[in-house]
Amino acid sequence: MTDPGNSPPDLTPRGQSDDDPAAMVPLNDAEHAVLEAVRAKRGYTLPYHRMFAAGSADLLERYDAFYEALTLAPRVLTPLERETVWASILAAAREVHGFIHMERARRAGLDEAARSWAVAIAAVCEAHTVIAFAGGHWADWTGGPSLRERYLAMFEAARGRTPVALAHLAAVAAMGARRDAAGLRLHLERAFEAGITREQVAEALSYLMIPCGGNVLIDAVDAWVDAAAEGQVPAPY
Repeated sequence: MTDPGNSPPDLTPRGQSDDDPAAMVPLNDAEHAVLEAVRAKRGYTLPYHRMFAAGSADLLERYDAFYEALTLAPRVLTPLERETVWASILAAAREVHGFIHMERARRAGLDEAARSWAVAIAAVCEAHTVIAFAGGHWADWTGGPSLRERYLAMFEAARGRTPVALAHLAAVAAMGARRDAAGLRLHLERAFEAGITREQVAEALSYLMIPCGGNVLIDAVDAWVDAAAEGQVPAPY
């Protein structure tokens, strides 16, 4: 079976071509140089790269440096761990442009099964909101503790052969993307119990900045701070 990841995605702006100056406002030499530097590093450019270049080459240059430091430069997560987390975040956020990271995941060593497990982790995380609802409103009939155990059993099935610590780390990030503070805290506790470090959690949550925005990242870190204040997990800082 041919892996669709072998075909590079077409990221040319719809209805336009980088080689057709009649279709767009021409770039000056400095703007063009910055845009081409982005293309040389990544192998593609995105519509907003072209927009930034046309409006402020300095902005594109600084943004690209930020993006590279946040998402591409090695930190504490391995490439496989990083792309597992990214896949779960992007599935949870319903980010259609996540196919860029699907290709990175393939190159990082995640086969089709591993990529599907990362998506399944994001999917089962959404069941937590139903569990929390029933536990909060129907505890006398459904049993809060037993519902939690049922959720964790579903999670265990969904993670496939993803290592336990990595699966819970990916779930922390997915819960952050969905702004489910209770779910984030649940998986944060399990991730630390499984051996995940503070630095690994910080890196995983930092990825929320790109697809979800700074406000979502604020809420995720606040949930971590609250859990730490209650002695549930190590503090983020």
